[in-house]
Amino acid sequence: MGILAGVIVAGGVVVTQFLSSAIDYYCNVDEVGTRDGCESDRRLRVQGTVEQGSIKQAAGTTTFEMSFNEVTLDVRYDGDPGGVFQECIPVVAHGRVVNDVFISDRIEVKHSNTYVAKNKNRLDEAEEAADACSRVG
Repeated sequence: MGILAGVIVAGGVVVTQFLSSAIDYYCNVDEVGTRDGCESDRRLRVQGTVEQGSIKQAAGTTTFEMSFNEVTLDVRYDGDPGGVFQECIPVVAHGRVVNDVFISDRIEVKHSNTYVAKNKNRLDEAEEAADACSRVG
């Protein structure tokens, strides 16, 4: 009986740890490090608009700045985000903050079906920011 109880408790701990570490909290750039669930030491999905003139590609890595509500976050993505990724569009980057840089392993571009399906309620605010960005310069 004792062994069975120990196995059940151990299994519960493993499942709880797995589920809590597998959750990507959804945050806007301005919420990273300030809102509960958006602590910079955990895995996040961060929404923002790609800043105009910020995209740089070198040695297979893409770096750019994304912003939301006048707060900017540096992003590094190993690879080419491809598709319609460009300046002045809303994106969602998945990853972690390391040394004040968001290291992303996945980029969702607003125009993709995945982005629209998952983020429909946030698109209006993001569109306003993107429209303002495209009018600059």
